[in-house]
Amino acid sequence: MIVLEIRNLTFGYSKDKLLYKNFNLTLRKGEIVSIVGPSGSGKSTLFELIAGFLKPIEGEIRAEKFSEVFQDPYTSFHPTYTIMNQIEDVKEIDDIDSFLKDLALQKELLYKLPHQLSGGQLQRCSILRAMLMNPKLLLADEPTSALDNITSLKVMKMLIRYLDRVGILLITHDMDLARWCSDRIIKLT
Repeated sequence: MIVLEIRNLTFGYSKDKLLYKNFNLTLRKGEIVSIVGPSGSGKSTLFELIAGFLKPIEGEIRAEKFSEVFQDPYTSFHPTYTIMNQIEDVKEIDDIDSFLKDLALQKELLYKLPHQLSGGQLQRCSILRAMLMNPKLLLADEPTSALDNITSLKVMKMLIRYLDRVGILLITHDMDLARWCSDRIIKLT
């Protein structure tokens, strides 16, 4: 099942400096495709195009139901609502316990405000919320950058276990991570 198809994408913030010209990508359920490249190469811009926040100059993007994990978890949660409030806004809580275990999160953390959690805890809550939405496509922008190496490995192994349900488009600066988990790697310059 194709969860993301990008055909002949052309985009730039100015017509004389294009980030993408005739860019093509097909991502299927069960795959992880990593996008790697230096800052300013268009990695996060690609997610904004997929999400519909930006419009391409040319080309077509078709995506199945998706959820996102942002690099900075503090920008993805409202500061005055508990984590649980914000998870319940997007999903009925039924299968949360297995995710909590996989993400090494205690349930009581979910009843706190975002600023009361560490960056790593909040990032894992962001991954929890994204996975509870049952996406067909997960857009993950540096999802493990705020985590220590052991927790990062556990989180990536958990995401890999859910590949029977989802395809993952991963932005990372970590080439070792990309090589370890990806079916394909796309290098942007």
